[in-house]
Amino acid sequence: MNQNSRTIRFFSGEDIPMEMHKVRMVQRLTLLPVQERLRAIREAGSNTFLLKNREVFLDMLTDSGVNAMSDRQYAAMMLADDSYAGSETFFRLEAVLQNFFGTDFFLPAHQGRACENIIAGTLVKPGSTAIMNYHFTTTKAHVVRFGGVVEEVIGEGGLQVESDAPFKGDFDLDKLADVVGRVGAQNVSFIRVESGTNLVGGQPVSLQNMKEVSAFARGQGILTVLDASLLADNLYFIKLREQACFDKSTAEIVREMASLFDIIYFSGRKLGCARGGGICTSNRELFMQMRDMVPLFEGFLTYGGMSVREMEAMAVGIEETLDMDVISQTPIFVEALAKELIQKGVPVVTPPGGLGCHVDAGRFLPHVPQTQYPAGALAAAIFIAGGVRGMERGTLSEQREPDGSEHLASMELVRLAVPKRVFTLSQIKYVADRLAWLHANRDLIGGLEFIEEPKTLRFFLGKLRPIGDWQQQLADRFAQDMPSQL
Repeated sequence: MNQNSRTIRFFSGEDIPMEMHKVRMVQRLTLLPVQERLRAIREAGSNTFLLKNREVFLDMLTDSGVNAMSDRQYAAMMLADDSYAGSETFFRLEAVLQNFFGTDFFLPAHQGRACENIIAGTLVKPGSTAIMNYHFTTTKAHVVRFGGVVEEVIGEGGLQVESDAPFKGDFDLDKLADVVGRVGAQNVSFIRVESGTNLVGGQPVSLQNMKEVSAFARGQGILTVLDASLLADNLYFIKLREQACFDKSTAEIVREMASLFDIIYFSGRKLGCARGGGICTSNRELFMQMRDMVPLFEGFLTYGGMSVREMEAMAVGIEETLDMDVISQTPIFVEALAKELIQKGVPVVTPPGGLGCHVDAGRFLPHVPQTQYPAGALAAAIFIAGGVRGMERGTLSEQREPDGSEHLASMELVRLAVPKRVFTLSQIKYVADRLAWLHANRDLIGGLEFIEEPKTLRFFLGKLRPIGDWQQQLADRFAQDMPSQL
């Protein structure tokens, strides 16, 4: 086992994820009976985003804004300088980010998609192409909104659900060169690296691949953008899996990574474990172009739509991202959940990535066609079976083609997010147990169809209904099989 791993081998020979913290504050949870869970998911239009949190037992929808903060972060919030302009809190956060990334300039924003709006509004022109290892929903929506198109050049292994490849988020450099050759370097708005590819299982990108992408882009005169929202998980995997980085400090790896990009942006709801976001760059011209959009869309330049208390917490959270005991907590618990599910015959993305454990709904529900949203159906079924709220990451998360036809996703996944320092190992085992029961009864699960379908980012607010009465049948079977655990 690599020295950087934070799992502990017990005397029994079992590898156990070890929490490198103690719990000093708790929040009460409620597990509703199965028929009440059925009522709740029906009222939510079979969309887990529309569930009320009081109806949820274990919330694994996302890690955004729900990671547990440290005692140092809570203490820092008491230092906040609550002023509209010129806040000392801003300058503290700016200094932390300058030291963290080695960049000169920082623009605050209220969250990651706000950064994407500013970057796309500055760089994307009608007919231009944004090249990515893989898209994220809001990133693509902003590029398209400004008249651009997205080209994905993730390596072939990135779309294989089961694999032993350590860096499935890497770019295919040949595909990258082909796209630039086809559209012309002058028509590429930017090349974006998502350091931790969200939609294909939180899979990391190697530092070596980033270097190769950056060298290619600079040779072509193309701007590079790093989405560092999932940098903490990606940093852990680089340190754990990339031999050339075994002896480098986390600070050295981050600085080396950041030096490869013209623009870095992040969601502070993920990186830093607070609510907010920001854009970092050392390119003064780009900084000045983007700066004008902050007062227009976010707020003044020294708060950018963020609470100063959150900014203080973010500054500490960014510093803590260099601590392996902090950044290991999501990956090792994701791996623990994946191992439990694999042992129980439940298909998941391998190797386990960051962010959460990703269940392969395509293999879980092979009888449900993609046009009936199998990942969405499975997410609803998981809630019925256990009160666990996951997120659909499949065709439902895509947008329709201009002619109204479905754009079928490359993978049909349900993400069970594992926020940092939130869940216990017994809760992880509970999730695996309910998934195992559901897998044994998977033939009961059917598809979904829209009854309310927004045109943009439909997975957030859309409402669907089950095709047939499978949700009622599933709830009845659960009540029959597990009457003492309703």
